[in-house]
Formats: sequence, C-alpha cells, structure tokens
Amino acid sequence: MSSLPRRVKCVAKAPASEELPSFLNSTSESEEEEEEWEPKSKTARRPRLPKKTEAKTKKAAAPRSAVARKMVKKVAIKKEMDVSLPIAPVEDNKMQLVKPKEENAGTKPKSLNRTPEVPKKMEINSFQGKNQNSLVSDEKPTTSVPVVKQEKCEEEFAFDEPPSKKIKLNACPEGKPVKNLGGKKIKEEFEMNWDIVQALSEITNVEPWVCANLIWLFQEENTIPFIARYRKELINNLEADALREVQHTLEELRTVAKKTHTMIQKLKKEGKLSSSLLKGLLNCRTLEELDHVSAPYKTGSKGTKAQRAKQLGLEPAALSLLQNPVELNLFSYIRPNTKGLANIQEVEAGVQHILADIFAKDKDTLDFIRKLCQQRYISIQSTLAKVSSKNGNEKDIDKFQLYHEFSCNIKNIQHHQILAINRGENLKILTVKVNIPDGVKNEFCWWCVNERWRPKQFLKPEFMRLLRSSVEDAYKRLIYPLLCREFRSKLTSDAEKESVMMFGRNLRQLLLTSPVRGRALMGVDPGYKHGCKLAIISPTSQILHTDVVYLHSGQGFREAEKIKRLLLQYNCSTVVIGNGTACRETEAYFADLIMKKYFAPLDVVYCIVSEAGASIYSVSPEASKEMPDLDPNLRSAVSIARRVQDPLAELVKIEPKHIGVGMYQHDVSQTLLKATLDSVVEECVSFVGVDINICSEILLRHIAGLNTNRAKNIIEWREKNGPFINREQLKEVKGLGPKTFQQCAGFIRFNQEYIKTCCSNKKNELGSRALLTKAGTLGKKKSKLTSCASLQPNPLDQTCIHPESYNIAMRFLSLIGGNANDIGKSDMQQKVNVVIQKEGLEGTAKRLNTTVHTLQLIIDGLTQPEGYDIRTDFDKPDFKRSIVCFEDLSVGAVLTGKVENATPFGVFVDIGVGKAGLIPVRNITEAKLSKVKKRRSLGLGPGERVEVKVLNVDIPRLRITLDLIRVL
Repeated sequence: MSSLPRRVKCVAKAPASEELPSFLNSTSESEEEEEEWEPKSKTARRPRLPKKTEAKTKKAAAPRSAVARKMVKKVAIKKEMDVSLPIAPVEDNKMQLVKPKEENAGTKPKSLNRTPEVPKKMEINSFQGKNQNSLVSDEKPTTSVPVVKQEKCEEEFAFDEPPSKKIKLNACPEGKPVKNLGGKKIKEEFEMNWDIVQALSEITNVEPWVCANLIWLFQEENTIPFIARYRKELINNLEADALREVQHTLEELRTVAKKTHTMIQKLKKEGKLSSSLLKGLLNCRTLEELDHVSAPYKTGSKGTKAQRAKQLGLEPAALSLLQNPVELNLFSYIRPNTKGLANIQEVEAGVQHILADIFAKDKDTLDFIRKLCQQRYISIQSTLAKVSSKNGNEKDIDKFQLYHEFSCNIKNIQHHQILAINRGENLKILTVKVNIPDGVKNEFCWWCVNERWRPKQFLKPEFMRLLRSSVEDAYKRLIYPLLCREFRSKLTSDAEKESVMMFGRNLRQLLLTSPVRGRALMGVDPGYKHGCKLAIISPTSQILHTDVVYLHSGQGFREAEKIKRLLLQYNCSTVVIGNGTACRETEAYFADLIMKKYFAPLDVVYCIVSEAGASIYSVSPEASKEMPDLDPNLRSAVSIARRVQDPLAELVKIEPKHIGVGMYQHDVSQTLLKATLDSVVEECVSFVGVDINICSEILLRHIAGLNTNRAKNIIEWREKNGPFINREQLKEVKGLGPKTFQQCAGFIRFNQEYIKTCCSNKKNELGSRALLTKAGTLGKKKSKLTSCASLQPNPLDQTCIHPESYNIAMRFLSLIGGNANDIGKSDMQQKVNVVIQKEGLEGTAKRLNTTVHTLQLIIDGLTQPEGYDIRTDFDKPDFKRSIVCFEDLSVGAVLTGKVENATPFGVFVDIGVGKAGLIPVRNITEAKLSKVKKRRSLGLGPGERVEVKVLNVDIPRLRITLDLIRVL
C-alpha cells in the first residue's frame, strides 16, 4: 500500500432533534398541515445486527431456527431485476460465488436515469477433484472475503463474471477469490415496492453488484477501513469517501422503509388503511413522499378538505364523475341544513377537493410532473425580506448582499449558495421561493384532462368545467407546493452532504500531515495581557519545560534572553506558533530575532500551526489525565508543539468538529457531520497503523473494530502481561472476539526489534525460574511459563498484510526465494521484481490462487521499509525565517503558501501576511495540480504547499485574490 486512497461512509447515527431551516415551516395555499416540508438532511442509525454466535454443526435435513433465519440474510431474486444471477449448489450445502461478466470494461458508471445493462447469466465451473482437495488442505482463506472461524454463513452472494475465478469464503474455502460480487436483490427487514439494490445504485451512481456486496458487507458489521483495504475486489476498488456515501444513502432508504411500515401498522390498527393507500405508501422512496401520502391520516390532524368532503358522502360523486358521469346528478347531494352540502356550489367544491386529492396522490401523475420539470427551466430566487430591510442588523444584511436579488437554475446552483440562502432565510434576512414556469402548469393540466384522467364517457360542459377546475386546484394547492418542497429538500440535502464530505476531506488532509520527528520543539500559545505560554518537548514528545513570557508588554528584550537560554539548554531550533490571538505580533517578534541571528549558533526556524480546539482540549478530562500537574493554559502550548511532531496522535484527542476546516458546519445535520468525521478519523488512524506496544489508549480506540472499552482492555492486558509478541495474542484480550480481531488485526503493528528484546528477557527470566522449578518451588506455574516462552514474533506482523493472508504471503516468499526476516530490505524488492517481471502480477496471483489486489497488498507489505509511514507522501509544515507584511504585496508577485481550508467555491491559502488569500475555484485546473498525487476531484486540501500569483489586493477589506501556479 503506497498511498492512502483519496476517494471516500459513514456509519450514520440516529438523528437528534435539531433546529430546522425556516422554509420547513412553509405551508401551501390550502392551509393543510400535511403539506409541511421537511428536510432530508438527517441520518438514521443503522440497526444493530444481533451478535454472531458460534455456528453449530448443521444436519442435512434440519430446518433452520428462527435465530438462524434472523442472522443469515437470505437472497431472494426479484423477477424484474435483470442483474440477478444464478447460484449453483456445491457439496455440503455450501454456495459457490460467481462474479459479473464485464462486458464493457473500463466504461463509466451508469447514469442515474439509465437502467443498468443486463449481464448474461452463466454457469459455474467447479474445481476438479485433485485441485479442490489440494486447495482445501494447503490454503487458508484469503483477503477476498471476511473469514472468521466461529462465524459461518449458510448462504452467500453469487458473482457474475467468467467462471474461471471463484471466491473463497468460510462457506466455500476451496474456491478462488474473485474480483467482484454479482448484483443480487437483498431481502430487507422491511419490504417495499422498490428494490433496495437498484435504488441504491441509481442514487449513488455505483454499479448494482457493488451495492449488493456493500449491503452484505455492512450487514456483516465490516468497517470502512477494513472494506477499503482488504475487500477491494468486492467493491470495484472504491475509496473510503464513496463507501461512506453509499452507507449513508443505504441508511436513508432503510429509514424510509422502516417509517413506512410503522405508518402502515398504525393506519391498519386505526382502520384507515386502504389498498390504494397501502400501494402509495410502499412506493415512497423519500421521507418527503412518505409525509405527503401519510400526513392526512396522522392522529391529531384536522383533516384535509378532501377528507371533510368524504365525510359528507361526496366520494361516490367524485368517482362517478370519472367513471360513469352520465348517471351523475350533483343536485341529489344537496342538504340545505348541512354545512358543505347547502347548495350546488358547496357540493361542487367538495367534489373538486376530492378529485384534487386523488390527482395529487396518484403516482403516475406525480411522475409526469416531475419528469416535465426536469425538462424545463426551474429557478430558485432570493430577495431581501421586507422585515429585515427595516429592522435588521446592517452588518448581517451586508453579508448576504450577493443574494438580495439572486436567481439561478436549480441544476446549476452551487452547494455553498444553497447553504448561504438557507442561512439568510433562517435569519429572516432573505425571502426564498422556487419559480416553476406557467408552461409547466398548462401542459400538465392539458395532459391530465385529455389523457390521464380523461372520463370514460361523455361529460356535460358543467362537469368538464369541474374536472378542469379540479386539476388546476390540485396543481396550485397541492402539487406545486409539494414540488417546491421536494426541490428545496433535495438541494439542501445535497448541499449538506457536500459540505460534510468537504469537511471530511479537509480533516483527512490535516490528520495525514507528515510528522516532524527527531527534533525538540518549542510550542508557543500567543497572547497579550496574560503572556505567551511556552512548552518545550523532546523528540519523543516528553514535556521538558514550560514557562510564560510577556513579549508584547514592553518586556520583549528581557524575555528574549530567557527564550535564547531555553533553546540552547534543550538544543531546540524549531519554534511552533499557534495562529490565535497575537499570532501576527509573536511571529514578527521571532522573525526579527532570527534575522538578527540572535539565537546563534542555533539555526532557528518557525512555523505557524492551527490551534483550533487546543483550548477546548486543555480543559478536557483527557488532558487532565495526561498532564495532571500542568496548568491548563500551558497544556495548550504542549498541544501546539505536538501538532507538528505527530499531528495524527495529537488531533485525535480533539473532537473533529472543533478543528475548524469545514464550511457551514454549524448549519448542517450535526448527526451526519459527527458520524462522517468520526469515520474519517478511524480511516486515517487505521491506514497509518499503530504500534500496539507503545500507542496511547486514545489513539487505539480509533482503530477499525475497536472502541473505548476494547482499547482500555488492550492497555490493561499490556500492563499486566507485558508487551504483545504477535497479533495472535490479541485474541486473549477480553472483548476481542473473532469479528473484532478480523477488523483490527491488519491495522496493528509490532516493532520487531522491541519484540526481540522482550523475548530475550523472557527467556532469561524463564531460565532463572526453571532452576526454582526443579526444587519444587514453582512447579504449578511451569506450564504457563512454557506457553509464554513458546510465543514467537512473526515478521509479517510489522506489515499491512492481514493475518488471513499470511498463508499466501509465505507461499509467495517461497516462490521468490525470500525470507520473512528480510522484509523491507532491498534484496526483497529485487526478488519480487524478478518474479513479477517474469510472470506478471495476474499470472502470479493466479498461481497463488488469490486476487491481484491481495497480491499487490502482500507485495507492498513485504517491500516497504521497516517503519514505513504513509504520511511521508503528504506535505510537512512550512518552516520560515522571515515575515511578509500585507502592505508588501503587489499584483503579479509570486509567493509560496500553505492551504488553510478548501471550500466548493475556492481554496484559502496562508501566504504569511496574516490574512489568507483566496484562489477561486475557476483558477484551479487539472493542468496545475500535481500529477504524482491521485485526486478524487479538482481540489486541494489543508496542509498542501502551493505556488501562487497575486491577482488583486483589496487593502481596505483585507482581501487577497490569488491564482494557482502549481502544487509544490
């Protein structure tokens, strides 16, 4: 594994009650409660699956128990789903898996509006006798599929590619791993009229077979880092960001299905459920559609105009107008003493309301109007609210000056514009509306009257007028408000997701900043009145000295002597300054001393680092536990220094949302934001890996598969029994079952030199105790000591190779003539190159009965040098010796800087003048980006060093516009 995948799940948690945008409360012209708009921004918690228990030996004819049926997700093939594939039975009631045929290899993913092509079904060739037996005897499961000894699955997925490759599962260990799983219909807990695999594929633009695989992998409680690294062939090599997006969408669909069935049960209990209502509910794909259909039947609702008309007995008249208008006589429904039936006008109004309700709830009618809107120019408009222009704060109003008279096509509007408009509306500064042209209404009404709802018999002129009025009423009072809510809900949901994704990408870039090891650092938390807090840390992050100096109160020269003495005493030549209050003055102070060579003979350099979250962390329980005797004000200086020495280890201590590299993070769903950011932290920590014998509990709890309790148990086991010798010992820790071990084992490292030293010490201890054992003193503990001494370090434990692939790795070593003790050495690279050049990667993988992805991972693990860190491919802090003033800037000047934050509209770059400059997104082109680094989109992330040219300097507003020249 040479680099971290750039393209990205999020385990969505149950939504908390949050303040909604103001446009949620907009009502239609009918005063109906059921037409309220609700956003789709909140996420639902993924239902926890029951814990897997050890599978017992299954009798041939024994039926499965209810528990087994609950644990094992059956695969039901829907007739209309063309991507379903056959599953061929094999011996011992196990299943073989086939992968999909790649008819159009290398093509782009299918568009959302296009039905996926139908792969041809094909038969499955079994392994022949002797090959099958040999594979069963000498090969352990590969990394293609999760394999846990105690957790067996009776049914597995089918693949849909040529039968020359098969997957190796716990249910079919003799099969070869395959590249991908076949698209299948998954049987969900709550069945709907739509297929969840197909719906997931259309929304996320991911192939159906990949969606089917991911549903299964998530049901098996696999984590995002584990899937992204060790199940590449099952997910078509998707990156972690894409996996998070699929998982979030899957949770949304499941939330809709769950709420739909809850509503069905409630309506059934109340006796309100009809066949047409049931069909309408089961067709819903979004929460907005569900609310639209179910709102009139909610308890406590005053009822719609249509319901009140139905209670008056006018429903037969409305249905008769459509089906048998010749026999309809509306005068027979007049009841002079009954409100709503007093005259012919009231009767016609009641019939009109019922017909309008029928039209607005009809699936074909809604599908037509939605399709019609896709073909027309629909715009969203914002204007300055009348109330805000009179009573509003001028400063707040000026912030939204761009949106006082704003109009844009909903297909072209940017995500940040939607979030800005929503914020302005919530502050009652802006008024927002969706504009649908009158041509849509005219064409829709004509289609309804002449095609969809054309009466079966001749209509009298008065009835035809009533039908037209009903259609117009349905559009104006029900359908138009519904469309407006749907458009705004979709725009807001997409904008929030993009904002959260952008925050996640920025956070990943920040966490993976290359560490600065092997040097002492002085951290400076700037301040005026209360002074600047100093902390000097050793190359191993130990606190050497803390102090407070007053640089900006007339004592700067005297304090310079103290700083020089400390730097010389601890041989520290690097100063790290936080970017908070008084940062600019503190930077100028140190730059002036450095230019005068005041710290000679030391060659001192400094850098600016974000101190976001440092003050919050300094008063947290974690900081109190880690630095109990240190003043909270000084803890922030220690944190600032450690952010340069090891950014990942320090930043994981802070809640991700406090790091501050997002856009509108306070306006989006906090549940979705927290779930995504926590997942990004888990991904980064896992991909970097941790040394199990020296890492902190805080870092360990972010490893895939682990949590606070499991990390605590690992630390307690280490303190009680000494260092871990190999990965197998993790199974002895309380709370680490087979599934947890499978998820976390590949991300935990073991320093071989440290392990060898511990093993030699244990042998010496065993030798001394053996003498006492002969005298009968410790006879009872002999067996325990012997078992401890028998533990041997495994060189593969220092690599990214998963234990389930150790067997393949050892066979590969035998093939190339290598030794496990030579991992990471140049000789190993040469031996690997000889074999790969001769047989090729695919040929070697076929020879070892594994996949190309698994073999590539093994090669990376064997050839990467000892102590390899993926963060070395990322940017380091920008160290400086001098400072540039804002007034020194001139148009056309070429400078280097560091990206501070990235947003959809541009990138903010720190060029060392105290104010970040903006590179508009239009100036970031593919030609200017680094060719070495793989990018998911045309974007830059925090920490990257760039060369820029100054395009404009607005001194009064302190605004700098830049042009990107290249990425350094």
